[in-house]
Amino acid sequence: MTIIKTDRLILRRFSCNDWMDLYEYLSQEEVVKYEPYGILTDQECKKEAAIRSRNEAFIGVCLRDSNKLIGNIYFAQQEPKEWGNWEIGYVFNPDYYGKGYATESGKAILDYGFSNLQVRRVVAMCNPENISSWRLLERLNMRREGYLRKNIFFKRNKDGEPIWIDTYEYAILAEEWEKN
Repeated sequence: MTIIKTDRLILRRFSCNDWMDLYEYLSQEEVVKYEPYGILTDQECKKEAAIRSRNEAFIGVCLRDSNKLIGNIYFAQQEPKEWGNWEIGYVFNPDYYGKGYATESGKAILDYGFSNLQVRRVVAMCNPENISSWRLLERLNMRREGYLRKNIFFKRNKDGEPIWIDTYEYAILAEEWEKN
């Protein structure tokens, strides 16, 4: 992946050395509440940073002036590849919420995808209770295409039964992006 620079941010591949910054946010319950995993230990973050450093779908979002990792974007092509569909997701350190970094990095990666990767369509899924997430998708001019009722589960209750959750589905086409 090419390094993408915005006014305040650098979007780049993960490095194994990012584990401490990753731990800063993935060790917090409020951050992983809507994710398909629980809080991570420092050792798990070391492993996760190494895994992400080998996976082009995970993009580190860093402050331009310090290179501090403040979040990450997941941007991956879906199968079948000839359809040109990609998925976007994101997780950020709450110390940097409310400063526009998620919007700035989301716009940068969508612009890069539509301009350089021949992306035709980008989709995103989020929990309807995660208001900040779906508001971000709407700031990125993505359109809510669906409300899926109890379609997925990531966690189980104390009896081992799935805790089914609802999902909003968002999308944007290349031609819609170009109009904005």
